[in-house]
Amino acid sequence: MNWLLPEHFADALPAEAARIESLRRRLLDLFRVHGYELVMPPLLEYLESLLTGSGHDLRLRTFKLVDQVSGRTLGVRPDITPQVARIDAHLLNRQGVTRLCYSGSVLHTLPASLTASREPMQLGAELYGYAGVAADGEVIRLMAGALRAAGVPAARIDLGHVGVFRALAAAAGLDAELEGALLLLLQGKDVPSLRELCARMDEPLRSALLSLPALYGGVETLAAATKALPAWPQVTAALETLRQLQASLPDLPLSFDLADLRGYHYHNGVVFAAYCTDFASAVARGGRYDGVGRAFGRDRPATGFSMDLRDLAGLAASDRAPGAILAPCSANSAPLADTIAVLRARGEVVVELLPSETHSEGPRCDRQLLERDGQWLIEAITGTDHRNG
Repeated sequence: MNWLLPEHFADALPAEAARIESLRRRLLDLFRVHGYELVMPPLLEYLESLLTGSGHDLRLRTFKLVDQVSGRTLGVRPDITPQVARIDAHLLNRQGVTRLCYSGSVLHTLPASLTASREPMQLGAELYGYAGVAADGEVIRLMAGALRAAGVPAARIDLGHVGVFRALAAAAGLDAELEGALLLLLQGKDVPSLRELCARMDEPLRSALLSLPALYGGVETLAAATKALPAWPQVTAALETLRQLQASLPDLPLSFDLADLRGYHYHNGVVFAAYCTDFASAVARGGRYDGVGRAFGRDRPATGFSMDLRDLAGLAASDRAPGAILAPCSANSAPLADTIAVLRARGEVVVELLPSETHSEGPRCDRQLLERDGQWLIEAITGTDHRNG
């Protein structure tokens, strides 16, 4: 059965491919009018470049191969964000704010979940060169606008800040193993195991860590966090950043989750995730990742988000595309050929039958070109026995 694909890979057939491509164009156009310039990194890079920043979290999910030209190890990109950071830091080398966007397939050795694809179609936007909270607000608003444009408005946008846990972990002097164990328990909101792991810690660290899973909800969460967490500079600054975002984005469905630490080893500030109805996982994720360009020669502030176009296209309400126009073969009719050319220039889909072809198996045709009194006119296709796709 050599037509079968590996697990967690799938073809996009015409209807799905059309939805994905239409959505890609719509969202990239949205990014463009907001000043985000399109870049197209390569599918393959040297492995050490791909494992910068978020790449370390994706090390086991990166396909590796040996370059027959250089003999060095290459990786198939598991995430486009580090590539865009490389472009900003090393190739563009601009001094001020740079806004970039991208779209392309990435490849994972293992799926992120039982139902996830191993070839997500990643689309995103990144803002470099501005350390203030206004940049985070801009990309969150752009993410929300992209979801609305896709027909999948965010029902909830969770905000968090990895600076809170970083401050607690630093004060506790945690080693890497214990820090990793705490991260897993916090992300799973496993309070009993968390309580057991923190039992020997001193106050106020113990109480602060145990409070994180419960610090989830609306704007009242920030007031609760102020009471539950020690008033250390890093913690206070993180909560103030979240308050500023809440104040600057009053029209968005913001909520807060101080135990959401996914991407902890990559992000170093605000993190956010957008959720929609009828889908369990986040439809878009992002956050601040200052300094990721350091490995490429420039230490730049950075913030951005990404989403999976294929997931998004599957969730979006599918508007029935306009039908195509069926035309007879124009080989012996210059007027018909001219009419077809004019229609296609207008953006109409015209399926021209080949000699002896009687119907179209391709796009759905709801109209046809017929000759009436020497003129080629468009008429609706009626009846049920029209095998035209």
